[in-house]
Amino acid sequence: MPLRRHVVSTVEVARLAARLCGVGQFGPMVYVAVVEGMRWGEVAGLRVGHLDFDARTVAVRETVVRGRRGAIGFGEPKSSAGRRTLAAPAGLMTMLGAHLEAKGLAIEDREALLFTAPDGGFLRYSNWVRRSWYPAAVAAGVGRMVEDEVTGRERYEGLGFHDLRRANATGLVAEGVDVKTAQTMLGHSEARLTLDVYAQAVTKLAEAAAEVMGARYLMEPPRDGGRSGRGAGLTRGGTDGL
Repeated sequence: MPLRRHVVSTVEVARLAARLCGVGQFGPMVYVAVVEGMRWGEVAGLRVGHLDFDARTVAVRETVVRGRRGAIGFGEPKSSAGRRTLAAPAGLMTMLGAHLEAKGLAIEDREALLFTAPDGGFLRYSNWVRRSWYPAAVAAGVGRMVEDEVTGRERYEGLGFHDLRRANATGLVAEGVDVKTAQTMLGHSEARLTLDVYAQAVTKLAEAAAEVMGARYLMEPPRDGGRSGRGAGLTRGGTDGL
């Protein structure tokens, strides 16, 4: 059966990032996406000059896009809302600073890309997910390779990079962040888009809450037909006064 999409946990994020650090120093990409809610193309388009370590901000100014006739290159965000400057927590900026140092980059290298292909050029999504994301996700336990029933070829099934953005939206809902602020952070041109994401996140949180309550209060029926366990003391009037 297919793996059901879920909101990635803190432990899974850390495990995935650790695996991606071993296949090209891509670990910080996971945290940029899940903390800042950025799209893959926006993360891949980050340059040193887009980071402000004093103000603790990350600017979204470029994105890796597929142009006409399938050509891959840099472009501006699709809308003015997508062109945004995001506040970033100190921990994320520290991580990105360490990443720059590990790559031999300095603040003065403003045009240098934060994340690059093995040849030093910009990342191409199809190559990146196949060579980096799939192996890391499988190793981290958030994805798997399965045989396609039609073609017989192996294909990936599980957590996608965009699910990190969904996790960000779920976190915003859980922390009570208002829709307008979330719209700005996610770079949505219309509040309707943010409301759709919020609705999905609320559903996920409700499902999680139901599972928690089920695990807390439900039990298997007594085999002897008797009354035992946590629910044994309930009567028809047991909820009066609640």
